[in-house]
Amino acid sequence: MLRIENLRAGYGKSEALHGVSVFIGAGKVVALIGANGAGKSTLVNTISRLLPVGSGLIEFEGRDVTSLSAADMVELGVIQVPEGRKLFGSLTVDENLVLGAYSSRTSRKSSVASRKKFVLDLFPNLAERAQQRAATLSGGEQQMVAMGRALMAEPRLLLLDEPSLGLAPIIIDRVFETLERLRSEGLTMLLVEQRADAALSLSDYAYVMATGEISAEGKASDIRLDERVQKAYLGEN
Repeated sequence: MLRIENLRAGYGKSEALHGVSVFIGAGKVVALIGANGAGKSTLVNTISRLLPVGSGLIEFEGRDVTSLSAADMVELGVIQVPEGRKLFGSLTVDENLVLGAYSSRTSRKSSVASRKKFVLDLFPNLAERAQQRAATLSGGEQQMVAMGRALMAEPRLLLLDEPSLGLAPIIIDRVFETLERLRSEGLTMLLVEQRADAALSLSDYAYVMATGEISAEGKASDIRLDERVQKAYLGEN
């Protein structure tokens, strides 16, 4: 579904990705793990076309999308759940969700209604908070809204950037239960996650990033057993 070849990108004259190549097959969950500053969020934002490409290729469903805009990627179904939620705090939960369906693919009333039903089935407590401003929600509830907003866009590829960041353990469990359900329904996902063990347990394949490069890759189950990964990211000696 998504193929990235020799991708270089960064911020101004500072290159953060140094020839990254990644593949995500349709219906698969791929984990991207690595230390802070490794370039994981830069990769996600470049895929989303929020950052310019220096060189290399981004191909989605066989189409070269390297030069497309962020809006174009949304129209294709490449949807991001950004690190830190980035909700519209002054808007209600319901308004934030509806904004997620603001594209030519998903703006039909029937589509919005069906997607909202799907989201509220995943996160029932958001129905109780529908008219509450997003800024007044707990961190866990805000993460549910951020995920729900992304799902309203009917993603073909869902990019999740640190969905458990700053959340209580019980909420983290809820987030991963939701991701497991989405996986069982065949949604293709790229999961950037600080909780490496949980991410690898959920995923089919994994990449490890270090200083803007892919330092290891393989089946997620094999990466979990890699001694270097265990020492660096799983807290094992």
